Amino acid sequence: MASGGLQMLGFVLAFIGWIGIVVSTAMPQWKISSYAGDNIVTAQAIYEGLWMSCVMQSTGQMQCKVYDSLLKLEGSLQATRALMVASILLGIIASFVAMIGMKCMKCMESDEPKKMLMAVIGGIVFLVSGFAALVATSWYGNRVARDFFNPYTPVNTRFEFGQALFIGWAAASLTILGGAFLCCSCPRRETSYPPSRPYPKSAPSGGKDYV
Repeated sequence: MASGGLQMLGFVLAFIGWIGIVVSTAMPQWKISSYAGDNIVTAQAIYEGLWMSCVMQSTGQMQCKVYDSLLKLEGSLQATRALMVASILLGIIASFVAMIGMKCMKCMESDEPKKMLMAVIGGIVFLVSGFAALVATSWYGNRVARDFFNPYTPVNTRFEFGQALFIGWAAASLTILGGAFLCCSCPRRETSYPPSRPYPKSAPSGGKDYV
């Protein structure tokens, strides 16, 4: 019963994390224009994401433009895209595999060891999905931080971390935590020892004792 509850908790955490990864990938706020130092522009805010760049006016109106060419993008941005898309696809696979291995599901009830193995495999795939998203967001964040502290970067072109990065970090952490719970939900097999055989009692000797 305890392992079933841990299984359910792990799946819920991992699935919520996977939804957060999807939301983070789609958001354009991966980095936002910085207002540090003399770069004070209150009329508009500039956002850049994996798929588009947006400009938010002070009136609340947002205009977005999808990146024109894939080949013109930086290699780090293309790698971040690939990692996030791979994380999403792995999350879909992990969800179906883990659902088959859940104790509350009727699938594969006749083969309990294989059912538990499916839950563990789903947890491992969730772990890989979470680590892929964590690497992508951390890599992107590191690039933003390096450009921000680079003295040769013009002040008016510096960016800071956007909301999508924080959502991505939190989502990746939840996915990894949920995957770990799924991997730990498989109960350990108890080692069974063969019953010890009683030694046969020696029959009393029927001979007479001689003095």
